This record gives sequence, structure tokens and C-alpha cells, in this order.
Amino acid sequence: MKVLVSDKMGEAGLEIFENQEGIELDVKTGLTPDELKEIIGQYDALAIRSATKVTKEILEAATNLKVIARAGIGLDNVDIDEATIKGVAVMNTPGGNTVTTAEHAIAMMMALTRNIPRGTQSMKQGKWDKKLLQGREISNKTYGVIGFGNIGSIAANLAKGLRMKVVVFDPNISSEHIEKAGFNYVTLDELYAQSDYITIHVPKMDATIDLLDAEAFAKMKDGVMVINCARGGIINESALYDAIQSGKVAGAALDVFSTEPPGEHPLLTLDQVIATPHLGASTKEAQTNVAVAAANQIIAYLLHDTVINAVNVPSVTGEVLKQLKPFLYLAEKMGKMQAQITKGGVKEVDIEYIGKFPDLDLKPITIAGIKELLAQFVQHEVNSVNAISLANEMGIKISESTSKEAGNFLNLIRITIVTQEATNILEGTIFGKDDARIVRINKFRLEVIPEGHLSLIHNVDKPGSIGSMGTTLGKHNINISRMMVGREEDGQRNIIFLRTDTPIPSEVVKEIEELELVIRMTTFEL
Repeated sequence: MKVLVSDKMGEAGLEIFENQEGIELDVKTGLTPDELKEIIGQYDALAIRSATKVTKEILEAATNLKVIARAGIGLDNVDIDEATIKGVAVMNTPGGNTVTTAEHAIAMMMALTRNIPRGTQSMKQGKWDKKLLQGREISNKTYGVIGFGNIGSIAANLAKGLRMKVVVFDPNISSEHIEKAGFNYVTLDELYAQSDYITIHVPKMDATIDLLDAEAFAKMKDGVMVINCARGGIINESALYDAIQSGKVAGAALDVFSTEPPGEHPLLTLDQVIATPHLGASTKEAQTNVAVAAANQIIAYLLHDTVINAVNVPSVTGEVLKQLKPFLYLAEKMGKMQAQITKGGVKEVDIEYIGKFPDLDLKPITIAGIKELLAQFVQHEVNSVNAISLANEMGIKISESTSKEAGNFLNLIRITIVTQEATNILEGTIFGKDDARIVRINKFRLEVIPEGHLSLIHNVDKPGSIGSMGTTLGKHNINISRMMVGREEDGQRNIIFLRTDTPIPSEVVKEIEELELVIRMTTFEL
């Protein structure tokens, strides 16, 4: 089996490849896309970091490729959808650099607070700006953590060790779990109002792009300091610049930018800003850890058919996968849907298998549903291998049960989500061999194909309600490709599922929600 390492990788990882019988290693770093495309067809595995871009064109040329392993967390440089289509497993190494990244956030906070970069520059210029560079203590200051995942929880513990008051906001983790860990759970607005320092540890997604914008800065304490070692784009950089210029924000420490490298950036002209070139995971220990993990993953996959930390395939082997595939697909769609229609931090997930299922371990189906549920709000590291353990770390209780009585269906999967705000029940089934359908949401019975741009509308069951929605969508040139209406059991409401050719913008959603007979509308992607 031939393995190509196309980015600089820790020596410990290379030694594992070199010492493994049955593995032939080539290390070729700094390849252009055309050079990589020309040779990639020779290899069974590709080990990368962040420099190599594994595009659709590269994957089309990778005729023998079986696995891609990223020595690190982020997979922004891999076309995962295309890799899945090509049957290429994509793996990352989520645990190797969490401590390193959390430590970098704390280091950035300390350097910013005590003006260490400016002081160093001043000294090298022969100056002694002692009064000009006066800092402040962090002891007893309030440290606001946005995102309590693996990295955020470590940063919170480090700050607590520095005798800081730590408050945490994470809409996807229960307040009980955060408080059990020894921290105060607050709303986002409360975090803004209380924090002397705000540090970001959330993934970059639609819901978090420009999370810290002008409106958010206006809610913060005067003199707040902001640290971002997560992803560029979560902070609106223009709004941050204005907030620093106005004095609202006393300083910012940035390891990431919307565009990297940022070039001549306005923020880099400000004395109140310190920056590093995306060094959060750049320590010797972290690079050794991820290199070793990536090498072991590739060897396990190529030589033993063992899947470790794959983000696009479940942890099952070929023959079993064929039997479970329709149910894995259905569970993934149900988990993804639940994540988008359910509000509040998830406390419990109950998965019931009712009726006739393959006489196999159903755990991969449960994992598939949990994986897609968590993938909507957890950064990169959630996959088929660690989904359950990650849910446990988040304080989510998971239960499974089986029953032979399926009622109106040959087989039925019921996923019940309990949050701090609501309980949602979703039921799905397989028609024929592999046609997935959603057949129930809470009290409503219906039949929905779980794919595309979807909208869920609760409305009063009176004449004219559907027509008014269609008129509004037509006015905005949004075409309805499919519609399904379900009536509440013994109720006065309908639930309408719409599939549209294009996504429905938020302003159109607001306009529909203002219609007389509409109660609320939720849009989501499957």
C-alpha cells in the first residue's frame, strides 16, 4: 500500500509509516495542485495538514485513493462530499491539539493584558515606555467563554486556575452540565454584560458568522478585551475595528482572520490589537500527537479495515454497511433535522427502533443520528467514532430501545429530543428497499422526503392560510417544488412542509410569520 505525505508532518508519524510492513511511504511536500493531480493516482492513502487542498479535481484523479487523514482537526481543505461520492474515507485527529489551542487563548489574553508585544517592540527600539504600557490584573476579572466544547472547557479551567470568575454560554449544552463542571451558565447577553474578557470557542457556521457584530459589541462592558483562537469570520472585523476606535473594546487578541493571510488589514494598524498567524495548534507536542494519530489511522484502515475518527463513514464494515445503509441515511437525516428545529441545549436523546430491522447491532444507526445531531453545532471533531463520547461529555443522556410492534409501518425509528425549552418527537421509516421518509413530527402525521431546502410551518387550520403563503413566496420568485400538509391529532392546527428550489431568506420568513393564520416558520437544510 502506497502512502503519500504531502505536507510537513511530525517525524514520529513518518517513523510509524517507515516501520510498518506493507506500507510504502513517499514524502513530497510543497506540490502544486497540478503536480499533486499528476501523481495522486499512484497512492492508496494521503496524509495532509492544512496546506494541501484536496479538491474535486484532485479526487477525480485519485483513482486508487482509499483514505485521507488530516493531522489536525480542520477539514476545510478537503472536499468531503466529493470524497464520499468517490468512496474515500476522510479522517481527522480531533484530540491532538485541544490543550494547545486552549493554552494559546490564555497566552494571548495574558500578552494582551500586560502589553507584552508592544513592550518588547518598544525595548528593541531603545525605549523605556513603562508608564505608557501599564497593564491590569486578571485575578478576579470575569472571563466569558462562548462555546464549552473540548477547547472551551479547557480554557475555562485554565482561567479558573488563574483565579478568574468564569461564565459560560453554549446554547447546545445543558446548564446543568456546565454548572456541574463548576462554572456559571449565562445567556449570551448576560455574558456580554458581565465579562471583562470574552474568548470564542465555537465552530464557524451560518449561525456563528459575525456572531460578534456591532450590536454585540454595544452590549459589552466598556473596556472589554476579546480573544479569538477559533475561526476567522466569527467576529465581524469591521465592527471590531470601530469598537476599538470608540474605546468600547480595550483590546483584541486574534489568531485567526476571515481571510488568511490577512495582508494589510486595518486591525493590524491598531496598537490595541495583537495577532498571531493561526498558531493555536502549533506546538511541538500537538504536531507530534496529530502526526502519530494520522499515521495510525491510515495503517488501521489500509491493513485492518478499521475506521478511526472518520467524518464521512460509519464505523462498520462492508457487508454490514450494505444492510444498514438505508437506516443509517434515515437516522442521519432525522438527527440533522432535529438539530435545526429544536431549541435549547440538548439534555436527552431517546432512540426507539420499532418493528422489523436487520438482525444486527443497531448501534451504528444510533451513532449516525447522534453524529448528525451534534455536527450542527460542534466544531469538526464529531464523527462516527466519537459521537457518543462527545455527547456524554456534553452531559447528554442517550437511551435506546427496541420493540417488535410497528403499527402502520414495517419499521419505524423514533427520535425524541429533550432540551431545556422543549421536547420534540420525530418518526421516520423506510419505504421499499431504501426510500427514507419522515412520517411524524410531534402531534402531526405526514410524509416527507428528507432532502433539499425545507421549511416547517405551523398554521391555523382555516381556509386561505396556504394560499397566503404561496402568494408571498411567489412574490419573491421562490418556487415550491413539493408540499405536504399534516393535521394535528385532535387539534386546530396544520403543519406544512415545503420544499423549495432555493433557500428562503430570513426576511421572507419574517414576512410569512406576520401573516394572519401563520403561527411560526422554521427553515432548514437536509
